[in-house]
Amino acid sequence: MLTEEHKAGLQASGYCVMEGVLSREETADVRRRLVAAAAESERRGVPIYREHLDPNDRNVRVFNLLDLDPIFLELIQHPVALEIVRHVLTDDFIISNFTANIARPGSGSMKIHSDLAIVMPEPWHSPWSLNVIWCLDDVTADNGGTLFLPGSHRLERRSDLPPDIAERMTPFEAPAGSVIAMEGRLWHTSGANRTPDQERALLFGYYTRSFIRPQWNHNVGLSAKTQASLTPEMRRRLGLDLTSNASLYADL
Repeated sequence: MLTEEHKAGLQASGYCVMEGVLSREETADVRRRLVAAAAESERRGVPIYREHLDPNDRNVRVFNLLDLDPIFLELIQHPVALEIVRHVLTDDFIISNFTANIARPGSGSMKIHSDLAIVMPEPWHSPWSLNVIWCLDDVTADNGGTLFLPGSHRLERRSDLPPDIAERMTPFEAPAGSVIAMEGRLWHTSGANRTPDQERALLFGYYTRSFIRPQWNHNVGLSAKTQASLTPEMRRRLGLDLTSNASLYADL
């Protein structure tokens, strides 16, 4: 599904939208399972509101998705997602994190950031990370569509950011069932949900080059049952084997 137009969008603007990756029925099923995963996370004692991330509890954050429902293991290695990842990162990538955000009415924006800046010091001169965002609801400017600064994936240092960056942000908009590929250097923030009755649910599959430490410690986060269900390929991508970065030496 990755067309030349999508590739051009990633290069020029730092993102692209791929519509219709999930059917209406598939999208509804994943969304239902996300709501159940949020409840299970709370039951396990992992909070779904993080004060350091969001200004109020109208933003629901769900971590460790891969251990909460097998559907998320399917999505993180979905062929469309991996096609995008390999295009941007080559085959030398790991799965850094897989999380969700449900923006309820009244939710506010988090701090402006880039995903690569969280895991790598500046300068950021290469596309070493990528977010594959699964839209489980129609995403609009009003219901909390992610705000981003077009072309900011070309900025290499914090000092390059414009002082009026917040005023120059524009929202991602996409129908439910779409995938938004967002280059890791693109500066962005969660949008505020200004609607009276709409929720906006997104999944964030975060992939990086293999030399970058993952955001989530899968060795600790994944249960023995989940780890036992994984293929050798997934174990390697999640850093669960005794050695890592083995692929770097395959051709030496």
